[in-house]
Amino acid sequence: MSDIDKNTSVNQFEDAEALPVQKSRRKEFVQKFLKRKTAVISLFFIVLLLLAAVSGSFVAPYDADQADYNSILQGPSSAHIWGTDEFGRDIFSRLLVGTRLSLASALSATIVGTALGIILGLIAGYYGGWIDSLIMRICDILFSFPDILLAIAIVAILGPGITNVIIAVAVFTVPSFARIIRSATISVKESLYVEVARSIGCKNWRILWIHVFPGTIQSVIVNFTMRVGTAILAASSLSFLGFGANVTQPDWGAMLSQGRNYLNTAPHIVLFPGILIFLTVLAFNLLGDGLRDTLDPRMN
Repeated sequence: MSDIDKNTSVNQFEDAEALPVQKSRRKEFVQKFLKRKTAVISLFFIVLLLLAAVSGSFVAPYDADQADYNSILQGPSSAHIWGTDEFGRDIFSRLLVGTRLSLASALSATIVGTALGIILGLIAGYYGGWIDSLIMRICDILFSFPDILLAIAIVAILGPGITNVIIAVAVFTVPSFARIIRSATISVKESLYVEVARSIGCKNWRILWIHVFPGTIQSVIVNFTMRVGTAILAASSLSFLGFGANVTQPDWGAMLSQGRNYLNTAPHIVLFPGILIFLTVLAFNLLGDGLRDTLDPRMN
């Protein structure tokens, strides 16, 4: 048998051996995750939200912008299960349609912040020295401001609007990911397989993305899930303060802002958007806790 045939046989054997291992690990992860009932319920709730974001405008019982001046400030009823607002618009329909806007802005901000944080964390942890010091000092400066105050300052400079809210929320998301990825990178880069890749002449960028970054995925997944909840809360707060979505848009924070003027006469206007924001943030946090416990080898 030639050397080529031997190598081919060895590779086929290794692939065949690796496949059952991957399946068993996936099965073990699913079994461990299903034991965490709160995380499973939270995942189910988030899936419902994503479905609402995709199909909300099609399944909503009323047009989100349709005014009915005969049903102004009407409480929950069979016609309007969550009542109507000051223009007679159906609150349930507006919240359903607004799911897309609220989730899209929070997810976009978290994805942008995560990507930048990963890049900075990998560079700081891998190269160290003055590069590490510079990146970490910038993160320390950002950490010195409360998240919402930093976001307000950024939006005040850039101006109101959904795009600027996404930028503001992404900025205060960066330092947390940069620190987490830096710590994970420092531990991973000392691994034997990274030393081997370095010794055979692999370029630094290849070592970072092919060998080091996969070792930080666990930290990214857990922190990303939790930061989505924080982003939803921050984006809703900015909209509530008038820096985010236009008041005519069915954004959760904007609906809270409009309804605060009717707390005494029609509390349902703020009750249901508030409950939805609370449950969404709670669901993402509980899901993050469940993923962290499942991925942690020290947990049963």
